[in-house]
Amino acid sequence: MKALQVIAPGQSRILDLPVPQPGPGQVLMRILAVTTCPQWDLHIRHNEPMFIGHQFHYPYAVGQPGHEAAGDIVAVGPGVTSIKPGDRVSAWKDAGHDRQGCYTQYVVHDADHVIKVPVDLPLEAVAPVELAMCVGSVFLMLQSMNGLSGRTVGVSGLGPAGLVAIQMARAEGAGRIIGFDLLAKRREQAMALGCDAVYDPTDCPLGARPGKLQLETAIDCVGAKSSVEFLMDRTEDIVALFGVQRSDYTYAPRHYSKLRLCGYQGHSRKAAEYAVELIKDRKLDLAPLVTHHLPLEAYDEGIGLLERQEGMKICFWPWQE
Repeated sequence: MKALQVIAPGQSRILDLPVPQPGPGQVLMRILAVTTCPQWDLHIRHNEPMFIGHQFHYPYAVGQPGHEAAGDIVAVGPGVTSIKPGDRVSAWKDAGHDRQGCYTQYVVHDADHVIKVPVDLPLEAVAPVELAMCVGSVFLMLQSMNGLSGRTVGVSGLGPAGLVAIQMARAEGAGRIIGFDLLAKRREQAMALGCDAVYDPTDCPLGARPGKLQLETAIDCVGAKSSVEFLMDRTEDIVALFGVQRSDYTYAPRHYSKLRLCGYQGHSRKAAEYAVELIKDRKLDLAPLVTHHLPLEAYDEGIGLLERQEGMKICFWPWQE
């Protein structure tokens, strides 16, 4: 089988490897489409730690950092009854970057780490389920805090995660959705997917405290100190922290009135099921996140598109030449 391996920052190769076989509790998945996770792909390209205490080692594990994939089950291991050969599935949980990833033609997954998805949708509309699961975990938390229905919701960072958050906020009955991003083309796409208004955060009419507060709930999909504190200064009630944190945020006296903060709680099957139900109900469309389609051999070219901000998500097709 064909499999990609990142051998050094900015360098990859295609290997020819035997097809793995599933063990107890595992399934063998034929990867039909796999999409980039810009955070992982760009950080491994530049050998920049993803978070505090993280370090890359090269050559990287075969097929990694690919983890957003859709395909068909071709074999199941002993004890697997929830999935059968022929089922169309998406991977919703990466078992760890020390195991083979999805930038390959076949991958072994734990059976519980894949989820059935509609067969009538384009593959690029179901490959990024793992991302939708991650954002969905934040929305399940906001549901429990009564932080969505009828509210003015802000989303900072209108990349793939932000565009998912916009659609989920709309599905949850948000009264008004306001997006923030430095890039005009991303603001335009956010409007097309359900935002009521979008702003460049460096030129935004929403005043900071003690001015009039116009957001009731906000979701940060950037992780930068400036982005988080921008929302904290303009939100009355809840700021959800989804973006990967790389520095401390300042919760200052001006935030003391009633501002609540909540963090990302990690992967969960419940969040994956939540995301897939929205996809089935046509309330969440992941296909617009994909801007380019390339064969797996063009991996370095595709990550270059992300690096130059010419692409948002790249969909690689392992069976294309």
